[in-house]
Amino acid sequence: MQNTQKPRLHIVMVEPRIPQNTGNVSRTCAVTGAVLHLVKPYGFTITDRQLKRAGLDYWDKLEIYEYDSLDEFFARNDGDFYYFTTKGRKVHSDVAFDIKRDTYLIFGREDRGLPESLLYENPQRCVRIPMRQTLRSLNLSNSVAIAVYEVLRQWDYPELDTKGQLTQYKWEDRGEEQING
Repeated sequence: MQNTQKPRLHIVMVEPRIPQNTGNVSRTCAVTGAVLHLVKPYGFTITDRQLKRAGLDYWDKLEIYEYDSLDEFFARNDGDFYYFTTKGRKVHSDVAFDIKRDTYLIFGREDRGLPESLLYENPQRCVRIPMRQTLRSLNLSNSVAIAVYEVLRQWDYPELDTKGQLTQYKWEDRGEEQING
């Protein structure tokens, strides 16, 4: 998706199977301002109550696009594509995500991941989140959150509130210097 605005972070879920994962990812996208892209076929319907329950309060705050195939997704979008996979040979936090270009973090099905042909054609863009060898993988929505916040950390959390406030007190009333970071 050619963007006339400043570059953005995009999350792409290819053929998601579990509605709760998609709901949780939609919530992550809403609170971070990331754009959500969903590539069919899904293992549920968009009206699924489990999907809506996981992201209900945030669904109307999403910028979301749907595609009938991965080919359609690639035809309609342009930017830096990163393929998250347990088969990747590069650690996600070692990648320098360019804030000057649209960045697409692409995740595959929960049960199969991304097509190996796609990974094989893009070895330098295949990244993994480190984990113990004896276990299969992290939950998809957790993986998305880890990846999103690594990119946003590198970009210095653009347009995100980085300082919280108490509801019953004011930090400033302590008489101490404001905590930085």
